[in-house]
Amino acid sequence: MEILIKATQLILSLSIIVVLHEMGHMLPAKWFKTRVEKFYLFFDWKFSLFKKKIGETEYGIGWLPLGGYVKIAGMIDESMDKDQLEKPAEPWEFRSKPAWQRLIIMTGGVIVNLLLGFFIYAMVLFVWGEEYLPNDKAVYGVHLSDESLKEFGLLEGDVILSADGVQSQTFGDVNKMVVVDGARELQVLRNTNEISVILPDNIVDVILGKNLKGIVSAPRFPNIVKSLIDTMPAAKAGLLAGDSIVEINNASFPYVFDFQKEIANHKGTEVLLGVYREGEKLSLPITITNEGKLGYFQTPPDELLSYKTQQYGLFESIPAGISKGTTTLTSYVKSMSLLFTKEGAKQIGGFGAIAGMFPAQWNWKSFWVMTALLSIILAFMNILPIPALDGGHVVFLIYEMISGKPPSENFLTRAQVIGMVLLLTLLVYANGMDIKRAIIGG
Repeated sequence: MEILIKATQLILSLSIIVVLHEMGHMLPAKWFKTRVEKFYLFFDWKFSLFKKKIGETEYGIGWLPLGGYVKIAGMIDESMDKDQLEKPAEPWEFRSKPAWQRLIIMTGGVIVNLLLGFFIYAMVLFVWGEEYLPNDKAVYGVHLSDESLKEFGLLEGDVILSADGVQSQTFGDVNKMVVVDGARELQVLRNTNEISVILPDNIVDVILGKNLKGIVSAPRFPNIVKSLIDTMPAAKAGLLAGDSIVEINNASFPYVFDFQKEIANHKGTEVLLGVYREGEKLSLPITITNEGKLGYFQTPPDELLSYKTQQYGLFESIPAGISKGTTTLTSYVKSMSLLFTKEGAKQIGGFGAIAGMFPAQWNWKSFWVMTALLSIILAFMNILPIPALDGGHVVFLIYEMISGKPPSENFLTRAQVIGMVLLLTLLVYANGMDIKRAIIGG
């Protein structure tokens, strides 16, 4: 069921993005009286699931869910329709239009995707606001993404104050500061002492090699019972909502992640839990299931720590959404260099990896945030100067506008083929990495 929910969110999100992207091409094409022959969601190789011709344009849904396309008459595109190009150019064809009009048509999809990302971020901020944990309110410190990070001088419970002298304002900022911005010196509050932690130059390779998001994964928070499952060991042992679990067999484990790690070492055995209840310490014997379960739910961190929600009015949300979208784009562009490293190349993923970014349960806020992110990513990827992408066409158009003459149709056809081969190779590699990770991990 979880896979189905993630897949449904992915398909719906990409469908919205692709349809609007292709509309970004189609609408200016029609505005400039250029014939649009096809407008498709998904690819219709051999056959389509649905099609209907309205005016000069056939609208349809293909069976191959790898994006979509708009077929503009007189344009060298993925359809590789050479027959039309061998005939004299007609006034309603793409190739007959002035270069500036063709440039607008080609950049329309990217512009729409950028505006869509900005708009969605703005509406998310307007409807839900922005919840965040101020860094100084992470009073129990950080939970490290991986135990191996301790060898670099970090410890569970550290409060990270700054990175390369830049103060961390929001919890988790340090991940971007280290991975994207290249920060290597951290100022850390440990107990009551402020110390410096110098990260090695290869820290990003370590992070990527272990498939981590950064050096911290979550704030530490106390292990307080919120609710129980009546038929499970926790309820049978006498645990109550509001109890604070602090010990296992007289050893201190007051925080959720530390407790969970230790419990996994006692599957199928009886342990003694140290519990505080209304200021009184109790000892409760409890038998852990063979799966390492106790049968209770912890109080989530947003109920224990001083999270804040920044609310936005309609007119405030627009510039805030543009700012968030711009920051997202900038961070993504900076992180692209990581793909050209050995460990970074291993992290490339296809549709499976993208689907994994959606929540396991349907959540409209998360859905729209992911859709905004993907729209901005698609805009950037599409503007790359690679033949077969919008950016490749833009490069050739700019060349034409500067030189005064277009590249030959033979050259454009060969460039289109090369670009398609590159993209298909990348598509196969990315989805192949998904399959590899699903089968053997890594």
